[in-house]
Amino acid sequence: RKTMASASTRTLSRALPVGASAATIVGLASFFDGRSKGAEKAQHDTTKPRHTREAVSLLFSGGQRSPSPWRTSAAFALCEAPVPAAPAKYQPKDPAEPVSDPPTVVSNADDSSRLNGGMKKAEEGSYHGLFPARQLWRPNLEYPLWDPNWDGRRPPPILQGDDDGIAESRQRERYIRKNGVTRHIILIRHGQYDETHKEDSKRLLTPLGRRQAELTGRRLGEMIRGAGEEFGPCRVRVVRVSNLARAKETAGIIYENMGLEDLEGGDAVVLADPDPLLNEGRPCHHIPGGPARPSVVERTDEQHPRIEEAFRKYFYRADAPKPEESESEVEKDDATEASEDDKSKPKHEFEIIVCHANVIRYFFCRALQLPPEAWLRLCTFNCSLTYLTVRPTGTVSCRMLGDIG
Repeated sequence: RKTMASASTRTLSRALPVGASAATIVGLASFFDGRSKGAEKAQHDTTKPRHTREAVSLLFSGGQRSPSPWRTSAAFALCEAPVPAAPAKYQPKDPAEPVSDPPTVVSNADDSSRLNGGMKKAEEGSYHGLFPARQLWRPNLEYPLWDPNWDGRRPPPILQGDDDGIAESRQRERYIRKNGVTRHIILIRHGQYDETHKEDSKRLLTPLGRRQAELTGRRLGEMIRGAGEEFGPCRVRVVRVSNLARAKETAGIIYENMGLEDLEGGDAVVLADPDPLLNEGRPCHHIPGGPARPSVVERTDEQHPRIEEAFRKYFYRADAPKPEESESEVEKDDATEASEDDKSKPKHEFEIIVCHANVIRYFFCRALQLPPEAWLRLCTFNCSLTYLTVRPTGTVSCRMLGDIG
């Protein structure tokens, strides 16, 4: 045994780096000698592997602890973990290189799957134990990509793949952006109402709620009439409303206080018939939130398709203008865009919708292509304004959210 320990000590002294102490060499040799005699006992000793790693780390790092001991010697190459390849360095694209459009989404307004709103009925299981996976909204393109055909009204792509086709596509895009109509959608939550009754016919506005509606009507009237020649009148086409009593009462008071009696003909604002699609409900599940009860799952199945249908009914880009002139004539008219004919063309259309908080928050997320399950993170006050614009090219932006200024 003394001879074996002496031989082990000599072998380790040659293998270890310069500077290792004699006590350390003898101790490690004794440890390995003990391992050879008591292999069966050492298999049940869970402290041995940890001490072994610490000893090897100290020895092969010259007494300094190494953050990666298994990479310090070829003797332990078999113990090394695979090293992942370094990620490729980001290289920005050449600005002169043509940019390919995102994949187009073909939509059919008569397709019943559109009313399912991106929820896959055939999907099984649960989503992180919160609700059925089939009730999770699935976008056409993964977040945060923008779906350019979200409303199914994007002009069909030009199939030419050469430079002429790319140039023609850009020319058409510029023409639509310049000559198309921007849609302005103003969503208004109803005023404060009496929540002590279960019957909808008795859930009417409180005195404060009626006052809220009066002030909101005056504010909208000022917006419609404009603040002068520079900020001229807004072309409001219609005031829409849900079929619940509190919303209908709010819409009536707003309409009466807008002061639009002097508007006639094409400038007249119409108060549309109530639309049950805009009624309050549960548009989808919300995150964060606990596991959904069976009654909540059932209510989501019942009310989500209706609210999604309302969104698709009222949120869309205006029809693309059809160019009636050649490209050269269009370029000539660029310098005379502010002609009287151009001024007479409506480039903006406004629409007011009086409805409910859950519906408004869902519309907000869907219009901006945000996860609809975030709707409960937003807040809208009674008679507040949520203002969204849909440009001729299909892009959407928010100008107000729950504004009560």
